[in-house]
Amino acid sequence: MLDIKLIREKPEYVKERLKTRDESLPYLVDEILAVDKERRNLIKELESLKAEKNKLSKDIGKLFKEGKKEEAEKAKQEVIAKNEKIDLLEKQLKEVEERFNKLLLSVPNIPHKSVPVGKDETENVEIRRCGKPRKFDFEPLPHWEIGEKLGILDFERGAKLAGSRFTVMYEKAARLERALINFMLDVHTKQHGYKEVWTPVLVKSEILQGTGQLPKFEEDLYKVCDEDLYLLPTAEVSLTNLHAGEILKEEELPKYYTAYTPCFRREAGSHGKDVRGILRQHQFDKVELVKIVKPENSYDELEKLVREAEKILQLLEIPYRVVELCTGDLGFSAAKTYDIEVWIPSQNMYREISSCSNTDDFQARRAKIRFKDKNGKNRFVHTLNGSGLAVGRTLLAIMENYQTKDGDFEIPTALKKYMEG
Repeated sequence: MLDIKLIREKPEYVKERLKTRDESLPYLVDEILAVDKERRNLIKELESLKAEKNKLSKDIGKLFKEGKKEEAEKAKQEVIAKNEKIDLLEKQLKEVEERFNKLLLSVPNIPHKSVPVGKDETENVEIRRCGKPRKFDFEPLPHWEIGEKLGILDFERGAKLAGSRFTVMYEKAARLERALINFMLDVHTKQHGYKEVWTPVLVKSEILQGTGQLPKFEEDLYKVCDEDLYLLPTAEVSLTNLHAGEILKEEELPKYYTAYTPCFRREAGSHGKDVRGILRQHQFDKVELVKIVKPENSYDELEKLVREAEKILQLLEIPYRVVELCTGDLGFSAAKTYDIEVWIPSQNMYREISSCSNTDDFQARRAKIRFKDKNGKNRFVHTLNGSGLAVGRTLLAIMENYQTKDGDFEIPTALKKYMEG
């Protein structure tokens, strides 16, 4: 959520920055300011009426004591009239407040000044590459063909159990999925200093609102019928909201959290993209990284976060590249984002395997996460998140990059001990 003070004091700046995301966004600023003005006028009128009512109420007792019954009765009628007007204005204010909050929640974050301006993913900027794509002396197969031939990926039974975009894994694939989860958690906890967390996979609507999934992306979420609970779309939601509504001590920061969770997304806007294989599933495993930090350190922490996520692919010896997203491709809550894209031989291209973002204080304002600084002032933290990594996409990258001529695939050295037993 953007700071309303910033919108009031620098409306043209906010409009200019939002326009770099989408040319249609600046109108929201004018709408917010109009509703904010209406809201503040109502508050002012209400406060004035209540003050007048309170004065009259005090006068009534005094008038009765002085024997001025007629004047007292007249004052009582005025109080009744003011109460009716106050009730009416409070109803109006409630409606205006709801409109105001809904508008504020619908505005995306302002891109950081360092983010390249661009209209969509075609204008993202490549930062670096690591590793060279393997040259095969045979025609590489897509992972779904490898999996079906080995009998370890079963798309037909996945669809029988749950519908399209669900997969059953057997033996080598199932063990590899589990091995990758343990490997990633070990790297991030033992080498990078993250605290491992196990969180619920069901969360309340207010929790999803805190990180920006609601109300904007409700159609992508799975909701439990007749309950205010949703299946987790990413552990970013639960980990960031661990401190929702809290005021932390400055010395507690930074906080680094990691968690493995299954994640659930309806993929409502995918429109037939990546139907084959396990690249885009309704249920998928992910190891998430979340940082809660002081504002002055957050962009250094973002660079560090990207390197920590990259480390997994470096250890697995899989080629990848890092891309900085342009303004038009940024996620709703992000101020700045780097995508890590892994090489997929069958597609002859890099595909996203992690997205690492700094949301500045955007999520912290929504979730009310603050810290008390050395001067005793309460300030909003900055929150960062990134996949460390998407497990299923890492699995398919291994299957394709480590495939052999006989239709099988090798296990990366770093994972062999995790595959034992």
